[in-house]
Amino acid sequence: MILTMRPMVPEDRPGLERLLSRIKVFNREDQSIAMDLVDFAIRNPRQNDYDFILAFDGSEQLIGYACFGPTPMTDRTFDLYWIAVDPDFSGQGVGKVLLKKVEAEISGQKGRMIIIETSSAPEYAPSRGFYLRNNYLLAETIKDFFRQGEDRVTYVKVLGQ
Repeated sequence: MILTMRPMVPEDRPGLERLLSRIKVFNREDQSIAMDLVDFAIRNPRQNDYDFILAFDGSEQLIGYACFGPTPMTDRTFDLYWIAVDPDFSGQGVGKVLLKKVEAEISGQKGRMIIIETSSAPEYAPSRGFYLRNNYLLAETIKDFFRQGEDRVTYVKVLGQ
């Protein structure tokens, strides 16, 4: 598959909204929060809190994106806030290519560590497996963080090792 990647531009907003609506594990609140970050970045083009990388297939269809940024009050630590791939392209390596691009961008900014937080809910099992397969280490689990019975699971990757 031919992939092209580039930073987000304001004209990408409708495609991102469409993409997020197609991902069944994201409920309306998840989609709204993800779009809040998109809108913030579009309204504030000089902001440094959130970077976006978008992936397109050979026909220039948006098929995935990642959002990441520096973690406040840390020494070169970054958070990966969102990584999402269109369900029609799931399992084809798009997520891995996006993740490697994020890691390269963070390394280029002299980042030293990436943090990913997700849910322990069963529907997020594929995501947790994806992070482990890509050499992220399980750093912590906070019981009942999101709600009773749904933990926050945190993964870490130290860059340059």
